Amino acid sequence: MSMIIEGKTALVTGANRGIGKQILESLIAAGAGKVYAAVRDTASVAPLQEKYGEKVQAIALDLSKPDSVYAAARTADDVAIVVNNGGVLRNATPFAEDAIEALDFELEVNLYGWLHMARAFAPVLKKNGGGALVQLNSVASIKNFADFATYSTSKAASYSMTQAIRDKLKDQGTQVISVHPGPIGTDMADDAGFPSDVTESPAVVADGIVQALQNGDFHVFPDSMAKQVWEAYKGFAQNVVEADMGVG
Repeated sequence: MSMIIEGKTALVTGANRGIGKQILESLIAAGAGKVYAAVRDTASVAPLQEKYGEKVQAIALDLSKPDSVYAAARTADDVAIVVNNGGVLRNATPFAEDAIEALDFELEVNLYGWLHMARAFAPVLKKNGGGALVQLNSVASIKNFADFATYSTSKAASYSMTQAIRDKLKDQGTQVISVHPGPIGTDMADDAGFPSDVTESPAVVADGIVQALQNGDFHVFPDSMAKQVWEAYKGFAQNVVEADMGVG
């Protein structure tokens, strides 16, 4: 299952900066006719609208507010590609005083927000011929990093849900993509304390998504660290995660 991007309408959450902004620009470079920049503050999209004109449309969406997700799906009823890039991170170990609070906060956006996105936009994609649904999951969805324990847990849950969404949307012809970046040079990476010499450009993530859309891939491990993880993980991923292992 692969996607022709040329002329398609897309939606990217968190598209005003970092990875999301690069994904928006890469989709336009690949021929997308229009991209909805789905953000909490629509005024933040103004620089992109100045650069790309009517190809970029701002739309209000807050992953922590389900009503805004479903409202966005009603407005953007012409989309064929939906990229859920938005996410949150708290630096919390299992024994941090705020560990439970941090996990609740991260699950609300990284898991429940993603599930609401899938539930809201799956019918839209079906109406528009199947399309594609892309989720940014992180290498932390596979390997828990103790200093970011709650974030890693939320992303592991998101990755598990992504597998279920993939299986359930096959019959309607929707391509689902799970993206697992390592350290990428963004504000979130700065907040996490990653030094600049270990991070890579958001462009490697955006380019990986475009390639996966064109190739029909499920897993994307775009950067150097992620590729190392993929080399160790791909046998399991291909033979178990991506395999048809129906129960019963």
